[in-house]
Amino acid sequence: MTIAPDIPRLDSTKPIGPQLVNALRRRIIHNDWKPGQRLSESEVAADYDVSRQPIREAFIKLREDGLIEVRPQRGSFVRKISSANVLDARFVREAIEADIVRIVANTPDDDVIRDLEELVAAQKRAADSKVEEFMAIDDRFHHRLALAAGHVHAWETVESTKSQLDRVRHLSSQHFPRANVIAQHIGIVDAIKAGSPDQAEADMRQHLRGLIRDLPTIKETFADFFE
Repeated sequence: MTIAPDIPRLDSTKPIGPQLVNALRRRIIHNDWKPGQRLSESEVAADYDVSRQPIREAFIKLREDGLIEVRPQRGSFVRKISSANVLDARFVREAIEADIVRIVANTPDDDVIRDLEELVAAQKRAADSKVEEFMAIDDRFHHRLALAAGHVHAWETVESTKSQLDRVRHLSSQHFPRANVIAQHIGIVDAIKAGSPDQAEADMRQHLRGLIRDLPTIKETFADFFE
C-alpha cells in the first residue's frame, strides 16, 4: 500500500491518533475536502496506510469539533460551515486577545517587539505564497503576543474553538488582499512600541473584526460551503 505523494507521512515514532486528527483537520480547514463531501473510512485509511480504527476515532473527534457530521444510513460528511459558530469563535478570540495585547503594550519589551517585527517581515515575504504558509505565520504572531503576556493557555483556548473560524480565514486569505492583514499587524506592533494599551486594543479589535466585514461576501462567493 502506498501513500499519495501530496499527503504527508505520519511519524511512526509518535502516537498516531493525534497526528491523524491534526492531518484530517487541516484537510478540512484548507478545503482539500469540500463542505458536504462524503468521507470513506477505508479510503482515508489507505491514504495514511493505517487501519480503519484510528480513522474512525479521528472522525469522532472531528465530529465533536463540528467539522464532520454523521448522517444515519448514509455515512460521514464534511460539515458545512456554521456562520453562528464562526461568529462565536471570533467573539471569544477578540475578548481574549484584546486583553492580551493591552498587557503587552503596558510594558513594551524590546525582545518581544523584535520577534513581532520579524514575524511581520516573514508575512510580507509570504504574501504571495500558499495560504497555509501565510496563515501559519499569522498564528505565530498572535501566539507570540499571548506568550509575551504570560497567557499562552489563553491562546490554547482560542485554538480549541477556532476550527470553523479557520475555515473562513482560509477562504478570506485566498480571495482578499493579504496586505490588509500585514498593515493591521504593523499597526498593532507600532502601538505596542509606543506603550499605548488603548491604541493596541483598538487596533486588535479592528483587526479581528475584519472577518465580520468579509463574511457576507465570502458566503455569497462560496454559498455551497455554508449551512
